Amino acid sequence: MTRRAPDSCPGVLRLHEAADGPLARIRVPGGRLDPAQVQALAEAALDLADGNIELTSRGNVQLRRVRDAGMLTYRLAAAGLLPSPTHERVRNIIASPLSGRIGGLADVHPLVPALDTGLLASPRLAGLPGRVLFTLDDGRGDVSGLGPDIGVHATGTDEFALLLAGGDSGLRLRAADAVDVALAAAHAFLDLRGDDAGRWRLHEIEHGAERVVDRLGLSPTAERLEFSTEQRVPIGWLEQDNGSVGLGAGVRLGSLPARTAEFLAAVERPIFVTPWRSLVITDLAEWAAEQVVRVLAPMGLIFDADSPWLLVSACAGQPGCAKSHTDVRADAADAVDTGRVLPGAADPALGPRTMSATDVTVAGRQHWSGCDRRCGRPQGEVTDIVATDKGYRVD
Repeated sequence: MTRRAPDSCPGVLRLHEAADGPLARIRVPGGRLDPAQVQALAEAALDLADGNIELTSRGNVQLRRVRDAGMLTYRLAAAGLLPSPTHERVRNIIASPLSGRIGGLADVHPLVPALDTGLLASPRLAGLPGRVLFTLDDGRGDVSGLGPDIGVHATGTDEFALLLAGGDSGLRLRAADAVDVALAAAHAFLDLRGDDAGRWRLHEIEHGAERVVDRLGLSPTAERLEFSTEQRVPIGWLEQDNGSVGLGAGVRLGSLPARTAEFLAAVERPIFVTPWRSLVITDLAEWAAEQVVRVLAPMGLIFDADSPWLLVSACAGQPGCAKSHTDVRADAADAVDTGRVLPGAADPALGPRTMSATDVTVAGRQHWSGCDRRCGRPQGEVTDIVATDKGYRVD
């Protein structure tokens, strides 16, 4: 696939002019935020944006309707959320959120700062498209199915599979070499991309994965692993291996009110943004975890793994997107509130059909889109609910 235009993925220094105002996307490598950073984001959302922090499918965050881009830049840099003006958009790193705390074959979180530092240290890698995705999977398979351009997947305590263009390359690496090889693969991608700014992802280059392997000078030796796109959202009470407690919290349609974020910051524990638009609050004592649930559940955070809110995602819709036919978030929320989002799996025998917003009743995972672009659609089996000028098409 080749496009005529270079990638226009937004950041903090290059805002996206959405229909409702400027949008800033803030990269959060590995999804990890310390309490001071959560507080800084909450204050920025209240003072400089629309009062909400949006979670993205890459474990990053967004602020909408930014009113003072210069002040936002200053605040985020002071909070350690903008370490480089040249590399900010290329720091798309997703890591297994529970790694090092619950299960997994290897703790991948120490690899996050190493990979991020390596990206920042190379002037050339600032030229990566903002769509390029790195993943670090601890072997449980929760993020390797997200289609990374470059990733590593633990196959043992000291062995990783190298993923390229969403699949297993067959290369196996020692843990000590994983970051260096991932960075070398990023350079190889730039070599293959050349001057063609219209190719944003490795899979868009013909035989891209195989050609990267050749440039690395390594030989595939292992049987290829297959990865599931099944959504694995950690929700509720999570017993950590060290005896502490983690809490997985769903966020309705991925939009976290800044006031709720301030309460999260006050917990004073590391928080991980997941690629499923949820949060993991870590390293709590049992009594503290009980207090967090008691305070934050009434504020809208979801600690119930059976909540219908966890089945629903949506694009920005109106008023945020000029291409949207309607306010899909309001319609999706109404479907949840009125009991029209059902448990179980969708019935494939129903086939495509068109109906009004108030008639949409769908079982299982579903994504509401304001137009046929279906922005933000999660991977895997999902029922599409797409707005048209005649109502919603369900297929």
